[in-house]
Amino acid sequence: MDRLNRARQGCHQLAIVLVLMCIGSIPALAQFGGLTSPRPGQQIRTDEPVTFSADSVEYDKDKSLVTATGHVEAWQNGHVMRADKITFDRNTGVAAASGNVVLLEPDGEVMFADYAEMQNNMNDGILKDVRALLAQNGRMAANGAQRTGGQINEMTKVVYTTCNACAKDPTRPPLWQIRAASAVQDLEHKKIEYHDADLEIYGFPIAYFPFFFNADPSVKRASGLLPPVIGSSSSIGAFYGQPWYQVIDDQSDATFLPMITSRAGPQLDIEYRRRFNDGTFLVNASGGYIDNSAQGTFASRGQFTYDDTWRWGFNINRASSSDYVRDFHLTTGLSGDPNILSSQIYLEGFGEGSYARLDSRFYQALNSAINSTALPTVLPRYEYDYFGRPDAWGGRFSLTTEDFNVLRTTGTNTRRASLTMNYERPFIGLLGDQWKVTLHGDAAAYDASQFNETPNYATKDSIASGRALPQLAVDFRWPFARDGGAWGNQLLEPIAQVIVAPQAGDSQTRLYPNEDSLDFQFTDANLFGFNRFTGIDRLDGGVRANVGMHGAWYLGGTTFDGLIGQSYRTTQDNLFPEASGLHDTVSDIVARATFAPTQWLDLTYHTRLNKNDLATRYADAVASAGPARFRVSAGYIYTTFNPYTFYDQPAPPPAGNPYYFPRNEATVALSTYWGQYRFSGYARRDLATNQMVMVGADMVYEDECFIFDLRAFRRYVSINGDNGSTAVLFLVTFKTIGQFGYRAL
Repeated sequence: MDRLNRARQGCHQLAIVLVLMCIGSIPALAQFGGLTSPRPGQQIRTDEPVTFSADSVEYDKDKSLVTATGHVEAWQNGHVMRADKITFDRNTGVAAASGNVVLLEPDGEVMFADYAEMQNNMNDGILKDVRALLAQNGRMAANGAQRTGGQINEMTKVVYTTCNACAKDPTRPPLWQIRAASAVQDLEHKKIEYHDADLEIYGFPIAYFPFFFNADPSVKRASGLLPPVIGSSSSIGAFYGQPWYQVIDDQSDATFLPMITSRAGPQLDIEYRRRFNDGTFLVNASGGYIDNSAQGTFASRGQFTYDDTWRWGFNINRASSSDYVRDFHLTTGLSGDPNILSSQIYLEGFGEGSYARLDSRFYQALNSAINSTALPTVLPRYEYDYFGRPDAWGGRFSLTTEDFNVLRTTGTNTRRASLTMNYERPFIGLLGDQWKVTLHGDAAAYDASQFNETPNYATKDSIASGRALPQLAVDFRWPFARDGGAWGNQLLEPIAQVIVAPQAGDSQTRLYPNEDSLDFQFTDANLFGFNRFTGIDRLDGGVRANVGMHGAWYLGGTTFDGLIGQSYRTTQDNLFPEASGLHDTVSDIVARATFAPTQWLDLTYHTRLNKNDLATRYADAVASAGPARFRVSAGYIYTTFNPYTFYDQPAPPPAGNPYYFPRNEATVALSTYWGQYRFSGYARRDLATNQMVMVGADMVYEDECFIFDLRAFRRYVSINGDNGSTAVLFLVTFKTIGQFGYRAL
């Protein structure tokens, strides 16, 4: 029966097509059964004939009228019109549509109307009671519209919004809408222009625009005015900036931001962006007048692919003064730490198990507490890493070299070539015990001048030396696992590591420069390792043993995981400061614990305890609690170790110097969301000085058409001699038409 019905329906439609083919002024149907959209890049022809499809067709020879009714479709090269009824006048060439009229544009835009009259192959016409669905949830309604040339829609009594209608009361005004006396929709240039327009919030007008335009929501890039930059600052007073966005071509664009202030001179920021087939490029330049002088910044970034293996890039940041960056940091385009601007140019390659990089780095100090002449210039630096595949014995070989030339105006100039090699061979014993034998070697050659200056302060002015330190390590783990049934699974794993190597000693401070080992912290993370330092300019040698006990308990959704360990050496190593926990033959005790009883609570704690009285020398705790809808996190850090001692100064720090107080800080943060509302806040306090460091909060409302973002930030610590800073920002976004915001700094 279904086949018979389909056959009858096909014959019925074929009969309609034959009727259409017999009408002289209506072209034959080239292909029936679907709508053919233009191919990408294919130009829309305005002289293509209009083709009809309908359930039934009547032809009045006396009046030259063709009337199609029932699921009527008329299309012309991507333009489609659907209606309950379409009447075509052969004398005038006008197609009149009524009843659920729908117009489909080639770009996906959909227009609805109660009545439409179209002619000139649907390029010209008028529509009554028009509604349109645009990209990004755009919605437009008008009393009437007139189409000209298939590119211009002139509309009267227009309303535009991206907000959904209220489901309970569709007549209720949306959160926002633009209501205009008239509007012109330019389909060719993708722009909508409004005349005599009001911006309404819940039906109440809050702003009037004699003329206003926005890009069609389907457009990702369009030249025009961007939302203004408005606010006030304690240093430059009230300020106003009006950015202009300019599309140059398909690959590049630019932004121009002139700004005026009440306490400082004018400022101009220009940013240019371009995308190439093999990479991207950005340059930002700004200039202004503050402190009775002309100042500015320059920033540029780029990255380009040479082939499947190699790519190169650069990142340049320069500024005339810290005051200018502080006052105009929102518009300068600088990246990274604003206290020390870094710039680099690099070449890097990626191979199978290997990585190579050649770069040069430059630094500029903007914080008055930093001595600019002591900052290094790295010209150049080379790094190569290789990690091989397992060999026939199951071992793996790895190699790393890091070579550099460091120059300083004030301080040590260092040239170094280094090589680190590693060979690991793991295997499993008969009782499930796990072993690993590692051969490790570090070698470096140095040539340094001004060796008696920062950061080394050695007794000699220059040095040319080299060294090599071979090491042999045997690692042992023996995991014992137990299935406790209702009591979950338990794991107990003793760990031991024995390292045999020549004694390195504290003579390193007199013989070798230090560029990469100026700071470290002894924790459970580096308990089992050849070197506790961050680099190889200082090496941890001698015969030593590292032992620990790892345990875990998995009970349903509850997880507990912990480790405790200690290090032993045959001789005391004066290279490590006393407060580091590694100075004596027996180290401090390091431990960690993680406790996660549920998905909404997890606790992690790291600590280092004095080996003699178990006093806490280092503590790092992080906790997170609550569901995703309301999450609270807290952190705490305490350490008595002073990283400044690794600058190898012979004299102890002066008493009472605040830089040498133990670090003792606590942080807390929370985040929550409910429907369209989100809130997050954080605070950080220095417990050693009993002072706040910073606080901040962010409150956001967002729905399908509107965003309101309010942010507040307060910094209590002083930077560059200021008394802290306060920032308040609110940003209102009307999706698809623009933003408005205010900044108080």
